[in-house]
Amino acid sequence: MCGGAVSEGDFLLNNARVATLAPGEAPYGLIGDAALAVRNGAVAWVGQSADLPGEFGRLEARDMGGRLVTPAPIDCHTHLVAGGNRAREFEMRLEGATYEEIARAGGGIVSTVAATRAASEDALLADALRRADALIAEGVATIEVKSGYGLDTETELRMLRAARRIAGVRPVRVRTTYLGAHAVPPEFKGRADAYIDEVCIPTLHAAHAEGLVDAVDGFCEGIAFSPAQIERVFDAARELGLPVKLHAEQLSNLGGARLAAAYGALSADHLEYLDEDGVRAMAGAGTVAVILPGAYYTLRETRAPPIDLLRRHGVGMAVATDANPGSSPLTSLLLAMNMACTLFRLTPEEALAGITREAARALGLAECGVVAPGRRADLAVWDVDHPAELAYRIGFNPLHARIYGGSP
Repeated sequence: MCGGAVSEGDFLLNNARVATLAPGEAPYGLIGDAALAVRNGAVAWVGQSADLPGEFGRLEARDMGGRLVTPAPIDCHTHLVAGGNRAREFEMRLEGATYEEIARAGGGIVSTVAATRAASEDALLADALRRADALIAEGVATIEVKSGYGLDTETELRMLRAARRIAGVRPVRVRTTYLGAHAVPPEFKGRADAYIDEVCIPTLHAAHAEGLVDAVDGFCEGIAFSPAQIERVFDAARELGLPVKLHAEQLSNLGGARLAAAYGALSADHLEYLDEDGVRAMAGAGTVAVILPGAYYTLRETRAPPIDLLRRHGVGMAVATDANPGSSPLTSLLLAMNMACTLFRLTPEEALAGITREAARALGLAECGVVAPGRRADLAVWDVDHPAELAYRIGFNPLHARIYGGSP
């Protein structure tokens, strides 16, 4: 990768400060007076300019003006593909309506399921692109997108197809996650086991056969599915060779994190009610904790994830938007970083690692998330003096440039 002729896409970033986010290095992996060589869409070399090997002297040099270069952000938990919105429910909650009253009025996830089922694939894509564009504008290069608002075979497949199409019309990589075990649809009310057997698992097989699934997720909660029901979905995923992740311990502790860890899950997400046994299980399995402050904020929760326990046991922490119509209508990873720091007391370095290195781990991606030789040249260039500014500012986007697979 370091030798050979210079191609059109090869270049050198110089006069930069690079936060590599490589684990075990100085804070942020920060390199001052740095240079970064890109060849064939990947990082070929990074280090101090004075140490630049001569073989890279022929590359086209691009002066960064002392700006900060980081790995491009990764949003590792979103529900970007969905029909309609729930702004009226937001009003109703502020007017004092309870969750039950909203549900009886046709609100809640039922309203999103109805709107999603009624939307065409093109309409779902068009709405998703507006949300994806907001993320891309902040430098995001990889987005995970879940299904889960169809809850029937036809609509779940339509959602996954729309999600796959995002990468065809935008310079962004999309990882699709099948979330058929998101909620029990109205037509299966009181028959969750039947839904798992008759719709959820058969749809997973259909989606996998069509090449639409990168991972399988579920919602393990009293208002959704029990651990035993999730196990059946995870068993089906294992038979297909698909990795799993889980919405766990958001509203109560059903042991979802331990269940996820037992299946070697890439991540367990939310985790407000996570206990130390669950943390130990995640640490042993290498399962990443995905922290989702947008939902905590929107739902006005008061119990935060056990950040100190996760630190103590060495569990990696990713940060994501959880962008969805109901509990987290958030499409800013920069704001999610700030929320993670102010609401949950992550350090700015943890927050930045959370949207880069740890977010890549939460998606099972080894080729991105840090700046290192051989990794994809997915990079963000920022007009900031220090990496902490990315988490410090509120409602401010200091992105100067975005490099996607070596292409500016």
